[in-house]
Amino acid sequence: MPEFRIAHRTPLPVAEAWRRVTDWERHAAQVPFTSTTVLTDGPNREGTRFVARTGLGPLGFDDPMEITLWQPPSPEARCRLTKTGKVLTGWAEIEVHPAVRGPGSYVVWREDLRLTKLPRFLDAATARSGRVVFGYALRRLLK
Repeated sequence: MPEFRIAHRTPLPVAEAWRRVTDWERHAAQVPFTSTTVLTDGPNREGTRFVARTGLGPLGFDDPMEITLWQPPSPEARCRLTKTGKVLTGWAEIEVHPAVRGPGSYVVWREDLRLTKLPRFLDAATARSGRVVFGYALRRLLK
């Protein structure tokens, strides 16, 4: 599976960066033609499930996910999402750390993403595309 990593420094404190990167509905607003539906009552925790739907009209696919690790800030934070769908599989991890120097925080997003119908020789292209799309989304979430 193609794994990729994105890192971003933000002037936001850890708690605010964490709140923004774990707001699943806001994630969808950053990815074209995507909406998110949270299937479990809040707040976020291990076992929270949601579905990101990407497409136009009847053409599209669902990306169901479940939070399998939830560590809110103290002082750093970490979340792991496991993808449970038929089209996309893998996992994503989001970490928020206090900045080493000065105010703010450092957000790391790692994802192991696999489109089940694509041949493996396209893994590198999938990882590059993931870095572009999720890098854009992460910057917008933290703006």
